Amino acid sequence: MTKKERSGFAQLAKESSLYPQEKLMPVKKSKHSFFIGMPNEISLQERRITLTPDSVALLVNNGHEIWVETKAGEGSKFSDKEYSEAGAKIVYSSEEVYKANAILKIEPPTLEEIELMQPRQTLISAIQMGSQSPDYIKALNRKNVTALAFEFIEDKVGGMPIIRAMSEIAGNTVMAIAAEYLSSSNGGKGIIVGGITGVPPTKVVIIGAGTVAEYAARAAIGLGAEVQVFDNHIYKLRRIKHTLGQQIYTSTIDTVTLTESLKHADVVIGALRAEKGRSRYVITEEMVADMKPESVIIDLSIDQGGCVETSELTTHKQPIFRKYDVIHYCVPNIASRVAHTATTALSNIFTPTILRAAEEGGIEDMIFAHKWFMNGVYTYKGSLTNEHVARKFGMKHKDLRLLMAARF
Repeated sequence: MTKKERSGFAQLAKESSLYPQEKLMPVKKSKHSFFIGMPNEISLQERRITLTPDSVALLVNNGHEIWVETKAGEGSKFSDKEYSEAGAKIVYSSEEVYKANAILKIEPPTLEEIELMQPRQTLISAIQMGSQSPDYIKALNRKNVTALAFEFIEDKVGGMPIIRAMSEIAGNTVMAIAAEYLSSSNGGKGIIVGGITGVPPTKVVIIGAGTVAEYAARAAIGLGAEVQVFDNHIYKLRRIKHTLGQQIYTSTIDTVTLTESLKHADVVIGALRAEKGRSRYVITEEMVADMKPESVIIDLSIDQGGCVETSELTTHKQPIFRKYDVIHYCVPNIASRVAHTATTALSNIFTPTILRAAEEGGIEDMIFAHKWFMNGVYTYKGSLTNEHVARKFGMKHKDLRLLMAARF
């Protein structure tokens, strides 16, 4: 190449460098790292925790920071050492754990715990509508907390995965509870749950035909009890018969028929979920007064207000009371009786949800990207956003879908 040609190429290169050059757009990184705090539960003798050490290890390996308040896992038989070895930081006060950006817990925080929360934090917990008041909502809104109730969180097909998991546990556990309080050692009638040769079977009446009812009925039938299921949705009654593979007695909730069944019942299980945020009594005080002495009512709907008029909230420490000589068991967090199993079930749901939210760019992006997750939100940055909660407490609310439209 001649000297002239070389100088020509140099001149061309110099000139072309002045032209606009193509440049690749930077790829937006949507991966979000969470800072999660798991406090020690102080309400209702709660023993569950939201994440197992194995789940903590997975989340930490994915870049998330997790703080666990000391002894928070002991009720579920998970030690501080296990969480520490999984990569969590063990903190020794509630004040410290509430410094996290997102709080993951079982029971709703008390008003004292809300005072420890940071402005604009995210809270994921139960809401326990049956025991809440407007003061609780107002306290969250003063802190501009975005709160999600796991009773409201749905999956992609409209199911409620956390409610179903806890309902399965409650249904499997409820007959063991009934056996405790029917036994002579606990001051009960002194009868066996089920039946033996030559002895009439125990009569079990179940109000509701959902997941709790399905598992409770299966356990009762397995023991040899006579089961009756009441619900006002025919499709649910048809489904439970199909699922159980048994020609059990089913009926709509007719006052006369239900009253007659309750008179002969040994065990009554309230497993009716509130519809559109409204709980309703289907077993009146008069019906309870006509029941057999020392029969047992287990109201599993108590966290939403209960479906038995005589029900009152009880705890694991004092689980029962008697009214009209009928034993009432009304503990809202019944799954806490088997805390290790319940924690594992919860962790299996929360872990992939957290990983998904991180991929989406954070909790807020997750909320506005997926309606099934948005349904879990009941307060958002200072506003009540759930219509059913608003109706129960007589408060104003903002439709989160309108906020979504404004956001985009």
